[in-house]
Amino acid sequence: MPRGSAMGLVRYRRVLSIVGDTLVVEGPEATAALQAPRLADLALVREEGAGSPLQAAVPSPARSALAEIIRLDGRRVHLQLFGSSAGFSTAATVSFLLSPPEVVYTPHALGRVFNGIGRLIDGGPPLDLEPVIAVRGAPANPVRRELAQRMLATNIPMIDVFNSLVESQKIPIFSVPGEPHDQLLLRIGAQADADIVIFAGIALMHDDYLAARDALFGGGRGSRTIMFVNLASDPVVERLLVPDLALALAERFAVEQKKRVLVLMTDMTAFADALTEVGLAQDRVPANRGYLGDLYSELARRYERACLFRDGGSVTIVSVCTMPGNDVTHPSPDNTGYITEGQIYLNGGEIDPFGSLSRLKQHVVGKQTRGDHGQVMNAMIGLYAAARDARQKEAMAFELSDHDRRLLRFEALFRKRFMDIAVDLPLEPALDLCWQTMAECFAPEELAIRRSLIDSYWPRPPAGAGNPGTVPG
Repeated sequence: MPRGSAMGLVRYRRVLSIVGDTLVVEGPEATAALQAPRLADLALVREEGAGSPLQAAVPSPARSALAEIIRLDGRRVHLQLFGSSAGFSTAATVSFLLSPPEVVYTPHALGRVFNGIGRLIDGGPPLDLEPVIAVRGAPANPVRRELAQRMLATNIPMIDVFNSLVESQKIPIFSVPGEPHDQLLLRIGAQADADIVIFAGIALMHDDYLAARDALFGGGRGSRTIMFVNLASDPVVERLLVPDLALALAERFAVEQKKRVLVLMTDMTAFADALTEVGLAQDRVPANRGYLGDLYSELARRYERACLFRDGGSVTIVSVCTMPGNDVTHPSPDNTGYITEGQIYLNGGEIDPFGSLSRLKQHVVGKQTRGDHGQVMNAMIGLYAAARDARQKEAMAFELSDHDRRLLRFEALFRKRFMDIAVDLPLEPALDLCWQTMAECFAPEELAIRRSLIDSYWPRPPAGAGNPGTVPG
């Protein structure tokens, strides 16, 4: 937020209307000596203390709030308040600050918690003397972008082995409300191989905020973490600013300090809902299912700030996008799917291997990772798909073969060892566990894997052990 006060600025008293949290004021005309208000600039709205005519000796307290310019209509300026309009009247005054939203940019921001307009809320020392940067800027110059080429390890096998994340990737977690999507997001943030983690919480319940703070700051990880938090009880308009605060700071750390920055955002469906609510307050015409027609552009403006910078660091974005009613055609996940580079699909508390996809994993699988990674990944998913078919045969009371029973055993091991989001295992031990799981259920000749890889990685059974591929009937 801008520094200083509005004491030296001109105050405008012609407040024309207050509807909800939107205020309309008649602003100034631009002259050589006076700058006209600009879209997305901030203003200070102030209601002076005034006593009742019957109790003039007991003045009511003054009230002030920041607001953002959301529409210009001639001399009429539409302001969206960062807070409730309760306590304001048409006798309020408006001072235009002539600057956009800003966020503090300093290494001293690490380990700190900010609210949805960039003010500290953790009770720590102030950062008033630190430099600030504009929040809403242009995206990175495409000439400075590099192709994604470095893996982002998370120690979550269903991600690292089967859908490897790559630095500068933008990928959402698709989930229905009630799934442990925030727990998965926080595990990624706590375990990811990143220099800085910036958390952008949108419309969080207070318990979820405390859980996020404990997960990201615990175990000595606070020194690399910054949090921006908008609670469910906070103003709706703040939800539109939270991703911008986090991404502006992430981009600056990546460009100027060459840091590998991971940005976590939850929940982008709440962000889309806030866009709609603010848009309807501006009398904008809704489009698909009541959402505004520019939802795709607004989401893309945020997601496209993920970048690997030439001679710099990177910004990687992992978000949560809930699907109301498990409907993937809902405008929020539907538009997100066209922008991002795959998705992590959370279903029943597990990462679904069939619904999940990382479109950039081919940049690192077998190139930065072990030589058996690609074939092991494909073989494991193929066996799990065959196990699902065997499970259907069992449900329909068909007779199962020995191979079918071994597939069902493999399915149980696969779900326990890999699909559970609580599993914590680095990539190479996870690949070794893949080999072990296949060896417990199948013989080497049953797998579609190169013989040279089997000779190198197939687990050697203890002396006197039987055929690992047989299962008692």
